[in-house]
This record gives sequence, structure tokens and C-alpha cells, in this order.
Amino acid sequence: MIEDAESFARGWCEAWNAHDVEEVLAHFHDDVVFTSPVAARVVPESGGVVRGKDALRQYWTTALAAQPELHFEVLATYIGTQALVINYRNHREQLVNEVLIFDGELVREGHGTYVD
Repeated sequence: MIEDAESFARGWCEAWNAHDVEEVLAHFHDDVVFTSPVAARVVPESGGVVRGKDALRQYWTTALAAQPELHFEVLATYIGTQALVINYRNHREQLVNEVLIFDGELVREGHGTYVD
């Protein structure tokens, strides 16, 4: 599990705000599974479930190209035994929770969750 949740969330946010997909991906296992309703729109054939770091790179790169104004502001972090939740506001003023499940130091599973 992550030792310093606040530091992780801050670095995660800085990487996203710099649109540095490789820096964000550095925190994920190669066989990560990531779910998101945004993935369902950007990569319709995924059904919202992206499997593997290469597919996640492709999804995020495509999504960023369509949203050049993307920017996040971390509001809070919540830590569990193997989970970290990053609550943030995006460039559209939407509230979002990124739920990250760790296996050791790296994220094995992630879930982007949005206010409906």
C-alpha cells in the first residue's frame, strides 16, 4: 500500500494536469483493469472496462486529445488497507472519485466514478 496518500494524490494530479500519461501510468501494474463510464464513450468496444497498461495508455491518450483543457483539483483523499480514493473536481466542475486498489506499491485496479 501507498505510504503517503496525500503525496501520491498530489503527484497524480500534477501528472494529469501536465497531461503526462506516462507519469500517471508509472503507478499501474502492466495487467491493470480500469473501469470508467468515460472509457465507455471514448472506447465504445471496451464497455467501460480497459484491460492492461497498453490499452489504458491508448484510452487516456485518446481522451486527452479530445479534452485539451483537462485539469483536476484534488479535494480530499481517503485511504483504506489496499485502497486509495482521490476525490477531485475536473475542468467541467464535476465531482469525481478515482478509486485505486493497490497490489504492493502499484495500482492493480482502478475505477473512475462520477456524480450522476
